[in-house]
Amino acid sequence: MAVNEGAAGQKTAKDEIGGDYAKYVLGVLVLVYIFNFIDRQILSILAEDIKADLGISDAQIGFLYGTAFAVFYAVFGIPLGRLADVWHRTRLISIGLAFWSLMTALSGFARNFGMLAVFRFGVGVGEASATPAAASLLSDYFAPKVRATVLSIYASGIYIGAGIGIFLGGAILDGWAGAFPNPADAPLGIKPWQAAFLAVGLPGLIMAVWVSTLREPKRGQSEGIETPAHPSPFKEAFKELVAVLPPFTLIGLYQSGGAARDYLINLGTGLGIAFIAWGLTAWIGEPLQWAALGVGIYAAFSWAQSLARRDPAAFQLMFGSKTFIFTVIGFPSIAFVTYGIGFWAVPFLIRVHGVSASEVGTFIGLGAAVGGWIGVTMGGVLADKLQLRYTGSRYIIGIAAAALALPVGLLFLFTDNLWVAYVLSFLFSAVAPMWVGPSNTAVIDLVLPRMRAIAIALIIFMSTFVGLALGPFTMGRVSDAMVATGMSDGDALRTGMLVGLSMLALAIAMLSLAWKNLDHDLATKLDRARAAGENI
Repeated sequence: MAVNEGAAGQKTAKDEIGGDYAKYVLGVLVLVYIFNFIDRQILSILAEDIKADLGISDAQIGFLYGTAFAVFYAVFGIPLGRLADVWHRTRLISIGLAFWSLMTALSGFARNFGMLAVFRFGVGVGEASATPAAASLLSDYFAPKVRATVLSIYASGIYIGAGIGIFLGGAILDGWAGAFPNPADAPLGIKPWQAAFLAVGLPGLIMAVWVSTLREPKRGQSEGIETPAHPSPFKEAFKELVAVLPPFTLIGLYQSGGAARDYLINLGTGLGIAFIAWGLTAWIGEPLQWAALGVGIYAAFSWAQSLARRDPAAFQLMFGSKTFIFTVIGFPSIAFVTYGIGFWAVPFLIRVHGVSASEVGTFIGLGAAVGGWIGVTMGGVLADKLQLRYTGSRYIIGIAAAALALPVGLLFLFTDNLWVAYVLSFLFSAVAPMWVGPSNTAVIDLVLPRMRAIAIALIIFMSTFVGLALGPFTMGRVSDAMVATGMSDGDALRTGMLVGLSMLALAIAMLSLAWKNLDHDLATKLDRARAAGENI
């Protein structure tokens, strides 16, 4: 059974599974994910400089980091996830890496809030290509028994990249300001935060060339359920795009054979979402935030409605599974906290403890990189070991991560000792991300090999919307509200982060319900797929 590609000297699929080349691919993809999160997280250390230069609020910074990125990341993640299920995954990752790196570099030329938001949109689109394709690729290169470990090692790139991004951002800020104390003397008048974007974006273009050389394994080879090459991959991905991208969603519904009732439901849902977004704007303000979220939620609904007709087996295994539904609510609820606390920890320490960007970048950035790597890898290893005794090991790790993160996060917010805060930040970085690898493995376990990337894209969609789009913004918005009452900016931000930590209770409840339904949904997976028309 030869691996798909036919290159000279290529190994057999048996040799590839878990072998040296598979480990090499894993290493390269970890580097890709590191680049992904360097480009994403660097905004945290740059936030105070950007606020001062562009004259924007905490909520707007939360929008730039979260919603501006998240909506495009989540919406385009679904069609790009489908493309990963039917096309050459290494090429897709390479193209996406080049695009998001270019958008990050162009952020260095932003002169106002609007320009920076547009480039963040672009970063979101490019980065949406990576994880669904990488998770699918690694699931073919490694056996199921080590899947949580492998995906956790891959996911460690999140925290290594985020930590390096904070560290590099702080070093570049202070270094550039020292070299050009008068911004007018800097090349092209570039300010320190703009120089940081350029410095981390451009190397990704070189990395993209390297990724393009990786070999593509045969889809499904690790489980003996090989899927033939799709004859029209881009046509298939386009169907997914029009199903999820407003206003083309109605075209997608038409292509999937929607009836008049389906159109009425779709339009009624769209109007309902628009009304809620209008109401939130009238109550809270921030119209761009609620409009963007509304578009994303409507896109997700339209996509699911279309999927039910185009691929009933995939729809049944995902939306017809209680375990799947609770999973894609529970894990993203932890993401709400990890994204929010991860972003605001740096500004919080700068405001409350009066430290410099370079110092906080060194201790928080490197601590997050090491702690995150330990935590996310440990979560995967423990999930695989526990899986030998408990089918719900993925959920045990998720519940443990939430339960441990809560007291550590509270202590971090209320300690008066800076060095204790650094240690607690490290501990939070170690325990909070243990869920990441098990979450991806959990949804993969619930679907068929041909559906892996789209299932991963869906949980990423939820983690992005619940975690990235709402977490940083909500904490920032609460902070702004507290400042308006006369509270200091440091105490206000503490209040916002404290409110965010409460989401861990919802996470524990949802993951417990998922665990309760898991055995039934796993036992009936193939029968439910066959009943929905799957030829197995």
